[in-house]
Amino acid sequence: MTSTSESQQQSQPVSSVAIVAHGRVDVNDAVERVRVVAERAGVRVVDEPRDADLAVALGGDGTILRTLARLLGSGVPVIGVNFGRVGFLASISPGDLEDGLQRVFGGAYKVAELPTLEVSLDGETHVAVNDVVATSSTLGRMVELAWSIGGEDLGVVPCDGMICATPSGSTAYNLSNGGPVLVRGLDAMAITFIAPHSLHARPMVVPRGATLTITNQTLDVACALLVDGHNTAELGPGASADVYLCQARTLLATLPETSFFRRYRETFAS
Repeated sequence: MTSTSESQQQSQPVSSVAIVAHGRVDVNDAVERVRVVAERAGVRVVDEPRDADLAVALGGDGTILRTLARLLGSGVPVIGVNFGRVGFLASISPGDLEDGLQRVFGGAYKVAELPTLEVSLDGETHVAVNDVVATSSTLGRMVELAWSIGGEDLGVVPCDGMICATPSGSTAYNLSNGGPVLVRGLDAMAITFIAPHSLHARPMVVPRGATLTITNQTLDVACALLVDGHNTAELGPGASADVYLCQARTLLATLPETSFFRRYRETFAS
């Protein structure tokens, strides 16, 4: 596990930018505002985000995460302007859009490399930027999940499901279920049970290199496997899936003064 200092790339002036919007009417004006700032800064606006030096995501954390996933492996960082409810991953508020982006286009930003998760099931793999969730496919039915880490058995837990979260995903569904917040810079995943019927099921933080194996031990209920909120596969009775930190990393751009702890205080502690 690394220290809590963020793994960063060297920033540089931006010559081309892509704008990714939520699709709501209320960000149409913001799209035009970004275009105006880019034109004044001599920055070319391109349609394909993978062809840009930087992507500007207009929306909440969901928009930012979808953009990060879309650009995984491209080397293009994403900076967020918060038009959502929480916007923990965003670095710029709507009122500071012009000043913030002018600085960013001039190269005054930093880029944090954030780990992602890979889930392996039946020979197929899927990458998650936010989290992997195993939950009951039948509403109101509890499931029994066996879990092991690095091949070591940790028992069976009756519960509504299990969340495996990246550091960026630890402040989402994981947080609302009492899971630990992983400070940006940790190369680890958080494992949190959903409504466990046990006094001994506690959240756990697992470093890179340790594979979590989830097995559905429920006799008559299947588990849905959700990857970043999308129903991706099913764990039938007796079926297993492996979850682990993979090599691919997302690139989140922020203003220099927008640290993890500042955003944490502004978002959750105020």
